[in-house]
Amino acid sequence: MTGGIPSHGCNTPTLQIERALWACGFWRVAGVDEAGRGALAGPVVAAAVLVTPESGASPIWSSVRDSKLLSPAQRIQLADEIRQVAAAWAIGEVDAATIDAIGIAAATRKAMQEAIEALSPAADYLLLDWVRLPCVGLPQQAEARADRTMASVAAASILAKVHRDRLMQEYDRRYPEYRFAVHKGYGVAAHCAAIERFGPCPIHRRTFAPLARRATLFDADDNA
Repeated sequence: MTGGIPSHGCNTPTLQIERALWACGFWRVAGVDEAGRGALAGPVVAAAVLVTPESGASPIWSSVRDSKLLSPAQRIQLADEIRQVAAAWAIGEVDAATIDAIGIAAATRKAMQEAIEALSPAADYLLLDWVRLPCVGLPQQAEARADRTMASVAAASILAKVHRDRLMQEYDRRYPEYRFAVHKGYGVAAHCAAIERFGPCPIHRRTFAPLARRATLFDADDNA
């Protein structure tokens, strides 16, 4: 990263990078992460969590982890605490139709940008998990697996995952035959079998395999 801020080498999220940025005069550091990028259905959701020297004094930051390493109950409890102590937090989401229209990479950046722009107060530095945001006019650092090393990014991963899981539970009530509450729209065997049996519903990403292959087969049958 530029500006002499060190990269982080450990596997447990800490505020080491955030503290180094505060020492350089970046008082409002936002961690940003997404959930749902690889799913076959539902939105991609991003969260931004703003941490300042004052809010960074809370002990909660030593408890956050990459959301994938936590149980649903742990994520929900931590999400409540993060929302209480963070200097600011915000969510961005992009639906399946937009994902099909612009692609998942652009949709992920769009969700992240929406979350960043919704922060109040605004961030003056961004820490991101893998994705870079050249369209956002802020200094930033993007690292692979940042949600396992940077506490603000890990916190964002938790908020994004909890928010998306709740959305998928709502969709489960609307489209119960797909059991979205169980698999959250990912391509597990039961979900793929439901797609084969019932076809796609309005929240499926039709450009994603196996839905795209299925559509191609239907087009071939129609033209036979």
